[in-house]
Amino acid sequence: MTTFPDGFCALIIGAGGGIGQAFVQALQANPRCAAVVGLSRQSVPRLDFEDETSIALAAGTLRASGKFHLIINAAGLLHNADFMPEKKLADLSYAQLEATFRINTFGPALVLRHFSPLLDGQRGVLAVISAKVGSIEDNRLGGWYSYRASKAALNMLLKTAAIEVKRSNPNAVLVSLHPGTVNTGLSKPFKGEQIGRPAPVAAQDMLAVLDSLTADNTGSFVSYNGERLPW
Repeated sequence: MTTFPDGFCALIIGAGGGIGQAFVQALQANPRCAAVVGLSRQSVPRLDFEDETSIALAAGTLRASGKFHLIINAAGLLHNADFMPEKKLADLSYAQLEATFRINTFGPALVLRHFSPLLDGQRGVLAVISAKVGSIEDNRLGGWYSYRASKAALNMLLKTAAIEVKRSNPNAVLVSLHPGTVNTGLSKPFKGEQIGRPAPVAAQDMLAVLDSLTADNTGSFVSYNGERLPW
């Protein structure tokens, strides 16, 4: 993390998940990182995308601690005990659409609202974990309606926020970041254990990409290997 100042501060939202935990551990092991704050439904302050007020309250609590050089939203939802990704139009339902958008789109949108003001003015990077399947141009297989659409919407929100934030913080970098297939609970039903990278490896890959970004890259959609992805 050579482009971040010595003693930089980081914030990981969704720190209870596989990728979020890996980010926290990687940054804690970085000697140049002075502090890592991990937010989740169990943290203090608490942050839960099912509870809109918790997002604003968590940001308000952390505001007193000063600015962050790196903020990553690693929370996401592909499936739960009630549903799996839709394979066809006949599988669509309000319940699944709403649940998926709440975690993948609405919550991160409020993270952009409440946490982008906490970015450092000299070196501040805010990344939301998106997904390549959220690329409209790259969609060749179909299916996964709620997940694809929620990530496509997230990408639009990120792009729009990047334009606004740049006016008040010209050095800020806001990006959508594709993690690739990672061996976590999210990917487990889809052969994640066989084809996915370990979460610690994925976290290091993504941190290296974030370290390479400049203000000229704000509002972009990038992969864990540095590739620029189509919207």
